[in-house]
Amino acid sequence: MRITIFGGHGKIALLLAPLLVDAGHEVTSVVRNPDHVDDVEATGAAALVSSVEDADLESLTSQLEGTDAVVWSAGAGGGSPERTYAVDRDAAIRSMDAAVAAGVERYVMVSFSGATRDALVPEDNPFRHYQDAKIAADEHLRSTGLGWTILGPGTLTLEPSTGSVNPDATFNDGDETSRELVAQVAAAVLEDERASRTTLVFGDGDVPVDAWLAAL
Repeated sequence: MRITIFGGHGKIALLLAPLLVDAGHEVTSVVRNPDHVDDVEATGAAALVSSVEDADLESLTSQLEGTDAVVWSAGAGGGSPERTYAVDRDAAIRSMDAAVAAGVERYVMVSFSGATRDALVPEDNPFRHYQDAKIAADEHLRSTGLGWTILGPGTLTLEPSTGSVNPDATFNDGDETSRELVAQVAAAVLEDERASRTTLVFGDGDVPVDAWLAAL
């Protein structure tokens, strides 16, 4: 497949790109900062310098022409509420609409376990802006005709992955997740139609990824 990763210099994306390249896919990683090109190209992916925050629908659609799958792993990184909405909600939604316009078939969203209205924190909690932005983006993705998969890991760590998940995780309950595991799950669901149009909340656990997906 031809796969585009948004947020290509993020920790998950830098772990995901070589997995996809090694599996024989053609990967383009989108980065905002030209200084990050070398890091991206070291993974075997091609780097595309573009700001998802500033790119309009037309330019995003052009970027995605001929692409088979998109992985959204971009984010404002806990910046101001305005920038959180601009990137995690608005830019993400534009990328989905662009994927539809470009004829992309698969779209994998790296979301988080708390992106659900059942887990809303109080409105005066600074985290609420991020939560609202991710919920809005995920809900928009579900409304499209894309073959979407939403990944819901919890608190992210830099621990090595065991390749196994806790499929019973929920927000703040068993959802601590290795970034390497998130990358492994993203790579697996891209090639597994059983994961299409599903939301997968998980954490580190003892169920192998293949067995988990087989049980969907």
